[in-house]
Amino acid sequence: MSKSITKNYIYNLSYQILTLITPFITIPYLSRVLGPDGIGEYSFTFSIVTYFVLVANLGVANYAQREIAYHQDDDYVLSRIFFEVNVLRFVLVGASMVVYYFLVSSWHVSHTIYWLQALNIVAVLFDISWFFQGLEEFGKIVFRNFLVRIANVVLIFVLIHEPADLLAYTALMGAMNIISGVLIWFYVPQYVHKVPVKEWKPFRNFSVILQLFLPQIAIQIYIVMDKTLLGVLAGSYAENAYYEQADKIVKLLLTIATSLGTVMLPRISYAYAHGLKEDVERYMMRSYRFTWFLTIPMCLGLMAVAPSFVPWFFGPGYEPVTTVLQVISGIIIAIGLSNVTGIQYLIPTNRQNELTLSVTMGAIFNLCMNLYMIPRYQAVGVALATLLTEWLVTIVQFYMVRHDLHLKRILSISRMYWLVGIIMFIMVYAIGQYARPTFFYTIIISSVGGIVYFIGLLALKDNLIYAVLNKARSKLHI
Repeated sequence: MSKSITKNYIYNLSYQILTLITPFITIPYLSRVLGPDGIGEYSFTFSIVTYFVLVANLGVANYAQREIAYHQDDDYVLSRIFFEVNVLRFVLVGASMVVYYFLVSSWHVSHTIYWLQALNIVAVLFDISWFFQGLEEFGKIVFRNFLVRIANVVLIFVLIHEPADLLAYTALMGAMNIISGVLIWFYVPQYVHKVPVKEWKPFRNFSVILQLFLPQIAIQIYIVMDKTLLGVLAGSYAENAYYEQADKIVKLLLTIATSLGTVMLPRISYAYAHGLKEDVERYMMRSYRFTWFLTIPMCLGLMAVAPSFVPWFFGPGYEPVTTVLQVISGIIIAIGLSNVTGIQYLIPTNRQNELTLSVTMGAIFNLCMNLYMIPRYQAVGVALATLLTEWLVTIVQFYMVRHDLHLKRILSISRMYWLVGIIMFIMVYAIGQYARPTFFYTIIISSVGGIVYFIGLLALKDNLIYAVLNKARSKLHI
């Protein structure tokens, strides 16, 4: 394995930073242009099409990425997997589109926005990022994503100017997903060789694919169904908008916290397939430490700055987002940890059934909580249900791996980050009480928080901080 985890992480992180920066340009604009009702309607209709995107994927991406990682050194098997997976994808996308068409046609609503959302189903057909992730060729994925992301931002400002442009926005988002997939196909001839059609068996490991699909559909029940239920039970698209905007901010931060998982999954899969158990455990502990290091300050910092951040960022009409954001910020830590345990460990080690059980428990719990919470607390209720659900899933997964990983060590790693994080929170929250809700003051408060956290860890001689500093010194020859 000559590919560098650090290099691949930097590739992946660089794109995640772009995904973090660009929404800070587009979200305030779209919030004001489309308004709470427009944002809420997009959120609700996208939640509907997401179920069909899920069926079109059917766990194929996780399966294919793992299989490619297992057979990185065998060009013939790589090529055969590539053809088999794409044939299977074609069948699944076709079936999803047919069912989606008949379902939407039967509804007594305006169909246009739903037809435009269907572009996201078609995009699944062209998405082969799983192939390059399995090969650990993250640079190619990042280059493609950079181009598409920048073009998307430009087109939003060119095409979207008023609430009536909601349909144009929906079409743009779906079309860019398709283009994003198409661009990466230009790299395929470098890696894929001809394999006789008679060797293609797209349903070769269909039972395994279904096993990987089950946790995905369970996860979607409490990631997407909350928005669907909110749109149905709250009776107002505005409530969807409040939750959608808070969820976007949290998920933006999570892209950074979980980006290491995309890099580590093929590496751990390779180590496990070659019986390198010590390497697997070493990689896991590295991931847990990194996750604690990032998610604790993200969670506490977001709770502290929300009152000064929301008013200027989203604009008038989004005041309830502050409370929703403070409640849901707790999932940053929970999802960060469950991503390490579930995605980086249970899937590479062929324990997807345990992953399925954990998220199924979470899905059932979340559904019950939402049915109780939404009529009473609406968007805030959904945020609280999501928070409790994500922590339930994390705790269940920890219980499942208690005999394989050192849980006391995993938890003890976090003590220093909690100590410094709480000190940071107190200082940032205290300063925020005297700050006006403006861009300038939010930047000042956030910078103070970051400096306090860094200096605190430096003073306590955190291994991760010193490892990064030592590596930087060696690169710069200091």
